[in-house]
Amino acid sequence: MDLTQFITKDMIWVQTPCRDQDALFEMVSERAASQNRISNQFLEKLTEREAVFPTGLQLEQYGVALPHTDPECVTEQFIAVLTSEPGIRFKQMADASQETRANLIFVLGLNEPHSQLAVLQQLMGAIQNEKHVKELLAAKNEDEVIETLSQVVLHLKGEEKL
Repeated sequence: MDLTQFITKDMIWVQTPCRDQDALFEMVSERAASQNRISNQFLEKLTEREAVFPTGLQLEQYGVALPHTDPECVTEQFIAVLTSEPGIRFKQMADASQETRANLIFVLGLNEPHSQLAVLQQLMGAIQNEKHVKELLAAKNEDEVIETLSQVVLHLKGEEKL
C-alpha cells in the first residue's frame, strides 16, 4: 500500500489561497463533500480533533501539518495535499502551546486503520527528508506534486529493502 493511491489531482492545492486553518478545512471539506467522500460531520470533527490533538510539526526549515479525523467521517479515502508559501498556523503536536506555520499540509481522509498507519509511516519518511519537502513546496502544479510523492514512495520502498 502506498500513499499515492489516495491522492488525486482534484484534492491538491498548490499555493493554496487559504490564509488560516478554518478556511483550509472548509475548502478541503467542500471539495470532498462534492465528491461524496465524507459525511456531513467531517468538517466539525476535523476542526474539533485539531483543537484537541494538534498536528503541526516544526522541521528545521519548514512547518508541516497532518490533520485528520475519525474514520467514520470518511466514506471514500483520500489525502488532500496543500502547499502554502507564507504558511498556515497550526499548533504543534509536541507542544500545543507552540505554533508552527505549516507550508505543507496533508489532510488525511482515511477510514481503515491499516491504511492510516502505512500512510503515516510514508508521510513521516517523506517529511523527514528535507529534499522531498523542498521538491513538494517547489511543485508548480498537481502533476508535479503527484510525481514527487511517487518518487518519495519509491525511495522509501528502496530504503526498506536495505
